[in-house]
Amino acid sequence: MAPLNPCRNVDARSQVVVVGGGIAGLAAAHRLTRLSPRVSVTLVEGSERLGGKIVTERVDGFVIEGGPDSFLSAKPRGVGLCRELGLEETLQGTTPRRRRAFVLRGSRLHDLPEGLTGLVPTRLGPMLRSPLVSPLGKARMALDYALPPRRGDDDEALGAFVRRRLGREVYDRLVEPLMAGIYAGDGERLSLAATFPQLRRGEREHGGLIRGVLAAKRAATTAGSAPPGRPGFLTPRGGLGELVDGLVARLRTGGVRILLGAPVASVGLTRPGGNDRFTVELADGRALAADAVVVAAPAFAAAGMLAALDAPLAAELAAIPHASSAIVSLAFPREDIPHPLDGYGYVIPRVEGRPALACTWTSSKWGHRAPEGQVLMRVFLGRFGREEALGGTDDDLVTLARDELRNVLGIEAAPLLCRVHRWRYGMPQYVLGHPARLAAIERRLKALPGLALAGNAYRGVGIPDCIASGEAAAEVAHAAARRSEEPVVTAPAGLLS
Repeated sequence: MAPLNPCRNVDARSQVVVVGGGIAGLAAAHRLTRLSPRVSVTLVEGSERLGGKIVTERVDGFVIEGGPDSFLSAKPRGVGLCRELGLEETLQGTTPRRRRAFVLRGSRLHDLPEGLTGLVPTRLGPMLRSPLVSPLGKARMALDYALPPRRGDDDEALGAFVRRRLGREVYDRLVEPLMAGIYAGDGERLSLAATFPQLRRGEREHGGLIRGVLAAKRAATTAGSAPPGRPGFLTPRGGLGELVDGLVARLRTGGVRILLGAPVASVGLTRPGGNDRFTVELADGRALAADAVVVAAPAFAAAGMLAALDAPLAAELAAIPHASSAIVSLAFPREDIPHPLDGYGYVIPRVEGRPALACTWTSSKWGHRAPEGQVLMRVFLGRFGREEALGGTDDDLVTLARDELRNVLGIEAAPLLCRVHRWRYGMPQYVLGHPARLAAIERRLKALPGLALAGNAYRGVGIPDCIASGEAAAEVAHAAARRSEEPVVTAPAGLLS
């Protein structure tokens, strides 16, 4: 009988493949390079560019964001990653002198009442003065202090919860447009437990929604969870593309192999069971061997890659719905805009029935976004369940955006420039049943050690959430890859067959 042989050389570097070059995949690859020099990392991206939904264009002095324009400072991994990349000093908050936003009702803009904590109005005076909600609607909101909390732990739709606590008017005119600005979703389908679990927790612990939000705010202040004076939202001075550029530069100097224009067809195992390695099959026929794999692609794309490996896992991923949207950026000479633009922009409630979701006055909201004397705006089109307008051409979308600006702001002039960025199935929807679906996904992953998922489809859609998701997946992959370096003695071929 031939002597027993170890199945792998313990001096060889373990291999990890990261699938997806958006912010979650980039963060995963970056974390892997920091965890161990003994791990060889390959990043595979199906398109010809990195960054995913972060797209920053610099044209004629304008800084145009095709996707998100900032991140929430209260969630630590946005600022934390910028600090690691040496970008913290470049971060800027929104322009303080224009700290004002509006809600559209009919064809008029009304101030968003001061004192909103998260989605919830918590100050009586601004609400009493606001024309957005009728006197009867304000009285209904005040009933939150008298209504008992709902019993049980069953999940509830976000819209149903807010209407139950604060009434329909407050939901339709205030909460819904703010929520849609985050998820582009339908509050009648979104899961409260998956989107804003702290609101239900506050109701249970403090007897009401407003009381719960105020208690959480006091606790956060006491704990000092947010540095005093830090703006709520931050972005690099030159746009979020600087975050992507910083990550890519670190990955290249860290020895990460980056493959662009390399769609992944499937992820499989060399043999079922044991300490077997993964095989990442590319669409062009190439195959990459890996001790661990991080799939940081959209959930529906991940489902296709993993269908042959684990059909139940793929089915759970494919069942996560997604909304499509588009962002139209337009620039104008300041003199062609009759509105004072004395704020950051406005949101549009679903009940208005308009194709647009919101409009941001980018050059009013952020510094260093437009040349002197010129203005940059973004119009957001499409939301879950109302995506018909997105079927048109880019020119059609520009026409819709210009109609919106004409009707609300009185802008008749032709824009200096237009940019259209489409995001087909770009926003996952955390609908009722999402927590149970995540639990099922976790159960399937436990049977596939070394496989990890990352991205915005699971536990948060913001940039810090995606960064944290990628870094957590990297920890899982690193642990599995390091375990694979342990010598495993196997029998000669055929002995156990």
